Amino acid sequence: VGAGTGNGVETVFIPEDDRGTLCISSQAGCAVGCRFCSTGHQGFSRNLSTAEILAQLWFAEHFLRQHLNHPDRVISNVVMMGMGEPLQNYNSLVPALKAMLDDHGYGLSRRRVTVSTSGVVPMISRLSADCPVALAVSLHAPNNPLRDSLVPLNRKYPLDELLSECTLYLNKAPRDFITFEYCMLMGVNDQVAHAQELVQLIRRHAANGLRCKFNLIPFNPFKESGLLRSDDATVQQFASVLLAAGFVTTVRKTRGDDIDAACGQLAGDVKDRTGVADRIAQQRAVPIQWHTCAPSSNTPQV
Repeated sequence: VGAGTGNGVETVFIPEDDRGTLCISSQAGCAVGCRFCSTGHQGFSRNLSTAEILAQLWFAEHFLRQHLNHPDRVISNVVMMGMGEPLQNYNSLVPALKAMLDDHGYGLSRRRVTVSTSGVVPMISRLSADCPVALAVSLHAPNNPLRDSLVPLNRKYPLDELLSECTLYLNKAPRDFITFEYCMLMGVNDQVAHAQELVQLIRRHAANGLRCKFNLIPFNPFKESGLLRSDDATVQQFASVLLAAGFVTTVRKTRGDDIDAACGQLAGDVKDRTGVADRIAQQRAVPIQWHTCAPSSNTPQV
């Protein structure tokens, strides 16, 4: 990305029977530093320009049409879920989104464009005013102590503040729900007690109008994380608690992990300018605060 800058980012095409989804990056690296994300472990170099964000869509569409010998549009959905925190590159993100939506641009509907965020609360508010597309929020924990350990941004924007802003976003959103993404980490955030606490948290905000669905994401391991994927039985048990409480819940199919292109595994060739790798190493030296569930004797420490 950018001649001579020494950075590379990844874009992933996800084909389905009824749609083709492109996962686009917004930054070279990421400064948020979530414990389970390979991108965060490589550090941060810079924001991508609007042109660099759009170029991923332009190149992928033309490449796929040529190689699939497909005369019609191949990419029907765009998700800003690649490398980086989109809302920390807001000034480049919004013009790119508007070009994707414009009838003279790529002509996507707002329902088919999703921005995923780890919870930059002030920018969620701005997005609702400037370009309200579908919103996905990386939740990953039912309480602040645990989320502080997994998503450092939570220390600045804690759960109640984040969920209240999500409720307000629904007034402008093209969908009538927010998607909450939840990465399933063995023995860390995947116990029945965590699911029950999550139900209580969301019900409290549902009383104020929050509507949501859950997308449970099996963790895609990478060596530096020190974390393990929850087994299928644990994921299904967790999902059953949410379903029984009346929440739409899906388990994301793991694809692309054989080429390190699955969710949480994207890591380009980035020159870290923030020292985030050193900070993450220091974080890993501090045990995660389990809070809800005491680890059993065979639970891995991280």
